[in-house]
Formats: sequence, C-alpha cells, structure tokens
Amino acid sequence: MASVQVVNPQIGESVYDPAVGSAGFLCEAFEFMRKGGATGRELSTEDLDTLQNRTFTGKEKKSLAYVIAIMNMILHGIEAPRVLHTNTLTENLSDVQERDRFDVILANPPFGGSERKEVQQNFEIRSGETAFLCLQHFIRLLRAGGRAGVVIKNTFLSNTDNASVALRQKLLSDCNLHTVLDCPGGTFQGAGVKTVVLFFEKGSPTRKVWFYQLDPGRNLGKINPLNDRDLAEFVELHKTFADSAKSWSVAMDFIDPESWDLSVKNPNGGEAVALRSPQEIMEEITALDAESAEILSRIRALV
Repeated sequence: MASVQVVNPQIGESVYDPAVGSAGFLCEAFEFMRKGGATGRELSTEDLDTLQNRTFTGKEKKSLAYVIAIMNMILHGIEAPRVLHTNTLTENLSDVQERDRFDVILANPPFGGSERKEVQQNFEIRSGETAFLCLQHFIRLLRAGGRAGVVIKNTFLSNTDNASVALRQKLLSDCNLHTVLDCPGGTFQGAGVKTVVLFFEKGSPTRKVWFYQLDPGRNLGKINPLNDRDLAEFVELHKTFADSAKSWSVAMDFIDPESWDLSVKNPNGGEAVALRSPQEIMEEITALDAESAEILSRIRALV
C-alpha cells in the first residue's frame, strides 16, 4: 500500500499495470481510491462510476496469471476488470499516441526473463532483460506529469553493462526520479532477488534523489510478510524527503555522468545482512505450495 500512497492516484486518472501478474497493485490502488485516497473524502456516485469503469487497465502475458488477475480484481470489488491477455513488450513504442498513455503506472515486472530479438527491436535500448524493456515501456506510456512506482531488482542501480547505463541515463533525463525505496530480500514474493522501488514523474529531469533503506528488523517471507507498520516511517519521511538514519538525498551533481551509478550507499552506516534459516525457507515453500493449490481450486470452481 505504501507504493500506492506515494504515487497517490486520484479519481479521474487512469491507472495502468502492464505486467499485472495477480493484479495486486491494481487491487491496492482500487482500495486506496475507493476509500477517498489521501484525504479520505466520500466519493460521489459519479466518482464511483469513474473508478469502476474508466480507471484501471492491466496486461498479462501468462494464461494462468491472466485468469488469477481477473478473479482477484472481481473479488476486490472491480466489477468488470479491463485486463488484456497479451505480451506488452510486443507493442511498437513508436506507434504510441497520446490517447494510449496513462496518468499512473504501478508495476512489478518479471525479473530474469528474456525476450526474442524481434521483440527487442521495439525498444530504443535493446536488452535481453525483460525488466529493462518493461521500464522503457513504462516511461513511454506515461503522460507528461504522469507518476510511477516500479519494482526492479537492485542491481539495476549499479550494473555497468551498456543497456543498464543507458537506461539509467534515460530515466534520470526524461523523468524526475525523486525516490528510491531500498527493500530487503523477501519483500516481494517470487522476486528471488533484492529489489528497489523507483518512484518517478515524467516530464522534467532529475535534480535530486531521496533514498530510504527499509529495515523492518526481521527476516521477511511468505509467512512473515511486510506490513503497513513496517512502511509507516518511509511514508511519513517521504512527505518532506527528510534525512534520518535510514534516509538521505543525493543531488545530481554527485552522480557520475559517465556511469549514472545510483547505488544505495547509506552515509549513516553499513547495511546488516540478515540470513534466513533453512527452517524459515522450508516453511515459506510449504506456504507458497498451499496458496497455489488454493488459487487453482478457486479457479476450477469458476469454470
């Protein structure tokens, strides 16, 4: 929910997840907006109609995830989910027009995937890394002034390959990357790697990046997930981009214009690495298997 709070989607804005998965981000955005957003105001009948019918769009490549996304959105109260069963990355970005763009993008693209050479031809910066192609899609599909919250593996901030460097330069030049939330392992289920959440606004270059290093003080996993309490300090400090033991700002003057390195380097001390026990890992695997079985049984009941 913290990602949604920071991006703060408003009634009348379009919200898009081009790698929708189980539609977790869209469902969270729906709940946030249905309750009146940051102000908690009561929605009118017209607002509710807009929220239901002219707000959310998702796209998903995998058949099972596509079905789960629709079911999840219906269960959360979205009566007619607009989720398209398609590979987002096959769309030619040069064909994108203003009517195709969105006000808000919330996404957790797949990590470690790869796309065919002909798919990579659709992108200015070619890469075999699916998440890097997705990030270019996000930037292109945002309207001027549009806002995004995007999960990506933390190595994106410092990789030295040509595609990573070029993509960081594009992000910092085309968008205001105002916030990087550095997450511990286990924050996003299924990611398998440490991640960061990039918060940016399209239309003006980055002047300063505010970093927050999340430390919930425990190991995270399926049976011990992140909760709103863990993110309360981040949400509060983000309002003023305040410095603290876990947060700091870096001006563009201090970012190398050759490498565009954005590595998370807390000036207030090193990061302690918490290793999970084998028992915790086995318990998480068991919980994930049980959840998968439950989802499949619910899908069978619908067909």
